[in-house]
Amino acid sequence: MAIDFDTIAAISTPPGEGGIGIVRLSGDEALEIAEKVYKQGNKRLSDQPSHTIHYGNLYNPKTDEKIDEVMVTIMKAPKTYTREDIVEINTHGGVLVTNKVLQTILAAGARLAEPGEFTKRAFLNGRIDLSQAEAVMDVIRAKTDSAMHNAISQLDGNLSNLISEIRQEILNTLAQVEVNIDYPEYDDVEEMTSKLMQEKAAEVKAQVEGILETAQQGKILRDGLATAIIGRPNVGKSSLLNAFARQEKAIVTDIAGTTRDVIEEFVNVKGVPLKLIDTAGIRDTEDVVEKIGVTRSKKAIEEAELVLLVFDQSEKLTDEDFEMMRLTEGKERIIILNKMDLEQKLNIDQLLNKVDPKSVIPVSVVESNGIEEVEKAIVNLFFAGKTGEKDATYISNIRHISLLEQAIEALDEVINGIEFGMPVDLVQIDLTRAWDCLGEVTGESVQDELITQLFSQFCLGK
Repeated sequence: MAIDFDTIAAISTPPGEGGIGIVRLSGDEALEIAEKVYKQGNKRLSDQPSHTIHYGNLYNPKTDEKIDEVMVTIMKAPKTYTREDIVEINTHGGVLVTNKVLQTILAAGARLAEPGEFTKRAFLNGRIDLSQAEAVMDVIRAKTDSAMHNAISQLDGNLSNLISEIRQEILNTLAQVEVNIDYPEYDDVEEMTSKLMQEKAAEVKAQVEGILETAQQGKILRDGLATAIIGRPNVGKSSLLNAFARQEKAIVTDIAGTTRDVIEEFVNVKGVPLKLIDTAGIRDTEDVVEKIGVTRSKKAIEEAELVLLVFDQSEKLTDEDFEMMRLTEGKERIIILNKMDLEQKLNIDQLLNKVDPKSVIPVSVVESNGIEEVEKAIVNLFFAGKTGEKDATYISNIRHISLLEQAIEALDEVINGIEFGMPVDLVQIDLTRAWDCLGEVTGESVQDELITQLFSQFCLGK
């Protein structure tokens, strides 16, 4: 059953000029408030069927000033996003007119919605759980088809269903433990109960660990793979960024040191969102500005999840090249030998003695050769060659990951407690803690403060 809230309103379209602007209302008085400002003959919106759209004009009820020609969509509870009555007023797209419509609606009795309050109401009214609510923002922020498919999968409840099934298994075990404790029929009931809890804890732990195995891929799909393009000046780093972006994002010249600062760009590489960082060329320099760029480049290496180390194969390896190999040791990296269209002067054997031969890919950025092989290597490195499988559920939310890790810790306590001979009722506390942690993922056991914090991160009008 829906909770009784006041009626809220907000602009649901991005600011700026566009074809239409949408002002959304939600609450028990949504239709009544809309009727105060809407006119079209003797038509009453509350008398119209749900999920219908109506032409009319919007007026200021105090001055009778016409504000705009509009289309009004009405959706009656409970089959709406919030499970409340919803009215969406489609105005002409423009900052002034859309804001004026909103001001008129607020003056007629609605309250300005807080960020994410429509989705918060959908959660509080039981239409979606907390993990699905968080997936709404993931859909909005998705940068690739794979990221969008993963977010929609969670919005559809795939993760929620997995968590609910695991929680039910724990609940069944807890119920059986209570029965065994309250109604012992055998002398060895405590031993049987301990064995039951140990087996179930190990089984549930394996299931949770299976979900967590997708965390790295899920985080990449959600936030992008932090990828630093590293190399000496003029080896083709900016050209490589432009090749990935399929447009001229970075300035490219023959002058060494053109890139003085870090340049960031999101690109889609076969379904993997890359947060590409084109760094200043690393070399010894007396130029004050270039020195700052080099320092930032080294910091980018430390923070990167993937390093694309670019060498110019038409030149011999230098001390700076060997230093960059040292700086990127232990990192996931791909070695790119650029300018294969020129005569080779780089000693390949000398290079292969320092790096994994499988990580070396020859390219000619200027001729667009080898870029496809680099993209395939990135996908193979982080997704074993596959991204965005439709039946896959990638966990990507940091909050979810933390809660699943806490659940595993609690399950380990169950297993260890039984091995050390702790009383069943004490071990049962840890099993209940695991159940609670999983419930926080979907919002079945969660603090009000957390709910407020989560939805405050949403955009206004969603």
